[in-house]
Amino acid sequence: MLANSAAVVVQPATLADIPTIVSLAEATWEPTYRFIISKDQLEYMYRVIYTPASLQRQMREQGQQFLILYCEGHPSGFASYSAKEQGIYHLNKIYLLPSHQGQGLGQQLIKAVEDIARSSGGTALELNVNRYNPAIAFYERQGFQHYREEDIPIGPFWMNDYVMRKELL
Repeated sequence: MLANSAAVVVQPATLADIPTIVSLAEATWEPTYRFIISKDQLEYMYRVIYTPASLQRQMREQGQQFLILYCEGHPSGFASYSAKEQGIYHLNKIYLLPSHQGQGLGQQLIKAVEDIARSSGGTALELNVNRYNPAIAFYERQGFQHYREEDIPIGPFWMNDYVMRKELL
């Protein structure tokens, strides 16, 4: 079921929106990863990625742009993206409240990132996804294809990911 687009708004986030992003991350992180990675890794990665200071660094120093999806006026999800290399953009994060999944909202967030990337001269959008994440099927339905595998150290843990890519035509 596709959410009523009149009731859905996707807006760029600012530093003032960090508390909203933290709140959404708190509600989405554990349900997303609890069956994929260990509890220790889950907690470690959350502390590394979603503290206000870390989010501020991502926005100010690492070039990540955040979008917040509002459904009927309530923050219901977020995404972040960044320019990676000539024409390639990276979807760094995309999360929806569990209660809002399966309504077409994820598609709307991805489309918003694609539109921004295209308007900035982007020719492809890439993302990393854990090799055991059921969201792989969702990304495939959005037109992403397996591009390569990547193992990334994060503290004492590893992120074992697929890199998926979608050409922006």
